[in-house]
Amino acid sequence: MPENSSHKPARAAASKPASTASKAAAGADGPADPPAGWTPTPEAKATATRFRWIAAVLWAVAIAAEAVGIFWLLRQRQYVGEDGKLVRNPDTGLLEQQGATATFPQWAFITLIALFVVIAALSITGSFLWKKANRLDPARRSDTVRFFVQNQLGAIIAIIAFVPLIIMVFLNKDMSKGQKTTAGIVGIVLAALAVVLGIDFKPSSVEQYTADQSTVIQLLGQDKVVWVDGGTVYHVCEQVSAIQTGSDKRTGTTAQAVEAGKTRLTLEFASELRKCGLAVPENSPAIADALRAIRDGKTDTTLPAPVWADGANAPAPIPDASSSGTEPAPTSTP
Repeated sequence: MPENSSHKPARAAASKPASTASKAAAGADGPADPPAGWTPTPEAKATATRFRWIAAVLWAVAIAAEAVGIFWLLRQRQYVGEDGKLVRNPDTGLLEQQGATATFPQWAFITLIALFVVIAALSITGSFLWKKANRLDPARRSDTVRFFVQNQLGAIIAIIAFVPLIIMVFLNKDMSKGQKTTAGIVGIVLAALAVVLGIDFKPSSVEQYTADQSTVIQLLGQDKVVWVDGGTVYHVCEQVSAIQTGSDKRTGTTAQAVEAGKTRLTLEFASELRKCGLAVPENSPAIADALRAIRDGKTDTTLPAPVWADGANAPAPIPDASSSGTEPAPTSTP
């Protein structure tokens, strides 16, 4: 039984030969397929860049609003009992109005609550746009630091935009106990909401998209899939019930499917191949398990090559890089 994992990094099998095989499969009837090794379409890249710029602006405004709250709003105060007589403070030598008490104005308190809501809205909207951009143009999981920061930046920004302001609320000496309690609870709840919504619990990666693309090319002989509006997966057969929804069927490369919001290949590809009368690999379960592991972040998983039954009308197999001449053989010195 073929193995579905080893201690090798997940990768597209023989990316350069895949291009040659795809061209052969495409033949003279259509354009050559792109080589294995997933990259976003130019349109998806441009959309992702636009989303990231908008998110950055929204986050900058949220942090600026926080600064306004700290350096201006929380410094507002009004004095009660200012009709008392003047007395000299022996500790400072300054004159003070006896009986006067500084309090935090009610209008400033209401404005502070509204400010928390505005910061939350800006932070959460920016996070949604940022996560959409990461679906279109993801980072490599192998680049651990960048992968973490890029995918969890929304949560990081939410912490920056809320925590300092919440701390300053509790340190404010002019606010009443009720004002501090109310503002603190509102700030903490909205901060927690913004952080949770900013976390990407299942981030996409270049490795995941490359594994899906490699599977499609090896199963079909070309990078061509089908999908419909709605849902998050694309398919290898247009006759399956999952896409008989009445919506227009769309075909294209895996990169175009991702651009349309379909971020993964269905793991039911074996039944779909049977539905369309295409050859089904004998090790389909192992391939599906490997794709599932790669999506779960197990970067030491190797994607198995399809194993075809004798006489199956299968696409031309893609040779390993070491046997196809793409890597020079090691030399030895006497």
